[in-house]
This record gives sequence, structure tokens and C-alpha cells, in this order.
Amino acid sequence: MTEHTLRQYDIELEEIRRGVLNMGGLAEAQVSRAFEGLRSGQLDLLDAVVDGDKPINLAQIELDDECTHIIAKRQPAAGDLRLVLAVIKIATDLERIGDEAKKIAKAARRLHSAETPFVPRIGLTQAVELALELLRASLDAFARVNPDGIEDLRRKDAEIDANFKGVMRQLITYMMEDPRTISSSLEMLFIAKAIERIGDHAMNIAEHVVYVARGQDVRFENSQASVAKR
Repeated sequence: MTEHTLRQYDIELEEIRRGVLNMGGLAEAQVSRAFEGLRSGQLDLLDAVVDGDKPINLAQIELDDECTHIIAKRQPAAGDLRLVLAVIKIATDLERIGDEAKKIAKAARRLHSAETPFVPRIGLTQAVELALELLRASLDAFARVNPDGIEDLRRKDAEIDANFKGVMRQLITYMMEDPRTISSSLEMLFIAKAIERIGDHAMNIAEHVVYVARGQDVRFENSQASVAKR
């Protein structure tokens, strides 16, 4: 490659890195606004979250196009190829985080628009804060290409999973004690599950960073370890 071509190649790689971080910012904002709309009952805010899913979808399409262009034209190898492949996967996870935020907004709108609105007193704040922390930390690890904190992130993901199980038990109790709460309790269960899925997608991003930095696929390490012990 000529010096000019190399410089342009570096610019293209930097553009997809920046694209991931910009898309991550959009996804994070969507999750925050969806939960605020759930908490406050602001229907206009919830509508804005639903509409805000479109820019995230477009960002994924643009990143996919840029990555396809780099692969076809530059034929990257080694670390550069891992970066491009990881960007494609991370963009997918961010798009799905946007989808989960949209699900939260739609469920929250149904709750607050009901003729007799009843929102079960379920503690979701901690899970949302953990999911956002996990997302921010994963994006920061991507920006610095530093996977060293992945075990801490796995602990956060485990806390989110445990929170979801606790919420599910509470909601089942609500529904058993008072069948009139079934509809609203199911909506809250959908919301809690969406938060748990946001944590999963954020964890995926952190695992993709390990792949970029070390060339290791650690997505199924726990499963592999379980099989090895048998």
C-alpha cells in the first residue's frame, strides 16, 4: 500500500470505531429515556423512544456498509480483520439494545394508558443502573481496546440476571394473590426481561472486545468449562 492508501485505511478504521461509539451513545440514551418514561408516565417521552429506534437502525446499516467496503477493498488481516468483524457484531448488539428500549417504552405506554392504571411496586432501578453501567463499561473497553475488566462486567451481568429472577418471583406472587393485576404484572415482566436482555447484549460487546484485543472467542467459556468437568 502507498502512504496515502495506508492513511486512508487508518481513517476508515477510525470511522467505524467512532461509529460504534456514536451508536452506543444513542442506545444508552434510549434505555435511559425509556426507564424515565416508565417511572414518570410521560407518554410523549415514551413516544420519542419509539421514534428514536430509527436512527439506531440506520446507524447499524451504515456500519455494516462501511465494514463490507473495508473487507472488499482493503482485505484486512489479523487485528484489523478482527476489529471489522467485531464492529459488525457489536452494531447488531447495539441495535438489539435499541429494540429492547423500544419494547420497554411500548409496555410502559400500555401501562400508563390503561383505564385503571396499576403499576406493581417492583424494584427495577438497580437493574437498569447496572445494565447502563455494563453498557458504558463495555463501550469504554472497546474505545480503549482494553478487555481487562471483563470479570467485573460478568459479575454485573450476573447481578442483573439475579434481579430479573427476583422480580419474576414477586410478579408471580402479585398475580396469584390478585388476578386483577395479571395484565399489568405481565407488562412489568416484559419490561424486566428487556432489561435483562440489555445486560446480555452489553456483555456480548465486552466479549467482542476480548476477541479484538487477544484473538480469543470467550462467548461460551462457561459452557466449555462445564463440558470439560463432566
